[in-house]
Amino acid sequence: MLTLSQRVSIPAHELEFQMIRASGPGGQHVNKTSTAIQLIFDVKASQALPDHYKQRILARAHPNLTASGKIIIKAQQYRSQEMNRQDALARLKAMIEQAMVVQKRRIATKPTRSSQRKRIDHKKRHGQTKALRSRSNYGKE
Repeated sequence: MLTLSQRVSIPAHELEFQMIRASGPGGQHVNKTSTAIQLIFDVKASQALPDHYKQRILARAHPNLTASGKIIIKAQQYRSQEMNRQDALARLKAMIEQAMVVQKRRIATKPTRSSQRKRIDHKKRHGQTKALRSRSNYGKE
């Protein structure tokens, strides 16, 4: 079981674990044992997740989310199957929690009058400096 909050938890029967062989270096050990874990969680078919959780998760674009609404996480960082299983569960939990974070609405603000005045004064000074450098001032003596 994966606990997301006090009210929301995903039961074990909704999480599908597949043991697969890890890729990368490791010698004979990696060729003989299936230590990597592939966690598959069907968001659309889940009975434990509330509807607003499902909508928020499915609305986000994420590389681990398939078009059919399944989250597939491959964990192969550790050499033991159990550690990879815990890693996959932690990553699923983090992904769901990240989807549930509500962005704060931005309140549009206007620049103050003094800041506008300072900006225009700076632009005028800069323009005068550049005008003094122009070629037209050089042969008038």
